[in-house]
Amino acid sequence: MKLLYVEDDPAAQQYIFKGLGEHGFVVEVVSDGASGLEHASHGSYDLVILDVMLPDMEGYEVLRRLREAGVDTPVLFLSARGAVGDRVRGLELGADDYLPKPFAFAELLARIRAIARRRLGEPDDGRLAAADLVVDLHRRTVERGGRRVELSPKQFALLEYLLRHRGQVVSRAMITENVWGWGFESFSNLIDVHINRLRKKIDQGVATKLIHTVKGAGYILEERAEPAARVESSVA
Repeated sequence: MKLLYVEDDPAAQQYIFKGLGEHGFVVEVVSDGASGLEHASHGSYDLVILDVMLPDMEGYEVLRRLREAGVDTPVLFLSARGAVGDRVRGLELGADDYLPKPFAFAELLARIRAIARRRLGEPDDGRLAAADLVVDLHRRTVERGGRRVELSPKQFALLEYLLRHRGQVVSRAMITENVWGWGFESFSNLIDVHINRLRKKIDQGVATKLIHTVKGAGYILEERAEPAARVESSVA
C-alpha cells in the first residue's frame, strides 16, 4: 500500500515513516496542508493519514476540499485533537477513521488494515492467494504448497503488490512508485534482480508458475502450467 502522511511534527513524521516502512508500506511525507492537498489531489495513494493542526491549513479544510473535488481516497485522521466533537467533525466531512493521539502503533496498523478491507478489497482474514500460494498479511508469512517461504521485507512487499494486481501487467514504473517510493530509479536493474530472486523462491520446482515477465511491458502474476519435463529437470 502507498500512503501519504501529512504531518508537520518531525518526530511524528520519523516515527510513522519508519514504523510503517518496516511493515511494508510505501510512505510519502509532507509537512503542510497545501502540500497535502496538492499531493492527495494529483497523486495515486491507497490512504491519506492526515493531521488536523497543520501550519497553513487545517486538516479538516484539506479533507473538505478533497471531497468537494471528487477525490475519494480513504482518509485517516491522526491528531492530538481527540474530543468527541473533533472526531465527529472529521467523520462528517468524509474521513474513513479518526485516531486520537497518543495512540498505540498496533492500533494504527489495525485501523489501516480495516480501511484496506473496506475500500481496497483486502479479504477479511488478511490473506491473499493464487494457486497454492498463500500470503498472510497480518502475520507476514508466505507459504507455497504448504511449505514456508522466507522473504525479505522488500520481497514481501513486491509479492503483495503483484498479488493485489493479479492478472494485470504492472510496469517497472508502477512497481517503483508503489513498492519503492521516491528516490528509486525505475530503470534500475535492481527491480529485475528482486523479481528474479522472488521468482526463484516462489516458483522454483513447481509445475504452476506464477511470476512472469511481459517483454517490453513489465511483469504479471498469473497461473501458468509448465511442462512436466521442465519441472523434473529443475528439481533434479
